[in-house]
Amino acid sequence: MAGRSRCTAAFLGLLLAGGQALARHVLDRPEIVRGKRVLDLAAGSGVAAIAAARAGGIVSANDIDAMAQAAIQVNAALNDVTVSIVAGDLVGSPTGGWDVVLAGDVCYEKNPAEPITGWLRSLAAADSLVLLAYPGRAYVPAEGIDPVARFQVPTSRELEDRDVRETTI
Repeated sequence: MAGRSRCTAAFLGLLLAGGQALARHVLDRPEIVRGKRVLDLAAGSGVAAIAAARAGGIVSANDIDAMAQAAIQVNAALNDVTVSIVAGDLVGSPTGGWDVVLAGDVCYEKNPAEPITGWLRSLAAADSLVLLAYPGRAYVPAEGIDPVARFQVPTSRELEDRDVRETTI
């Protein structure tokens, strides 16, 4: 993000807009995660998890993809932070005791978006702070979401149809 410090010194993998926006948000507001149990859901390469760890959170990252899990481990080591990996599909499981749940780019397809957002709502109802980053994806719920921040996130033409995507948290 132009004119701002990068949240990681080195990084392996793709940086999707939602994860980048979440990372920037928690680095700008570390009190959101400091000393709290944080879950980065569908963490991808782990940029939001790493930012939360840098901001003082006790962080777990979850992704169903084994390559993503490996990338998170490498990226956490490259950035000298501790991030626990939680493998498997957590959606629908009991609340897990997280104080903060970060979810970026989880509403890009209808079939996974509906159960994921339903589960995120149940976590919010159980008093977790849920931060959902949505860079203009089609299946973001129309109701029950209060925007807290917006970022202009640089993107790759390999992943997106534009160079910058406005991303709302």
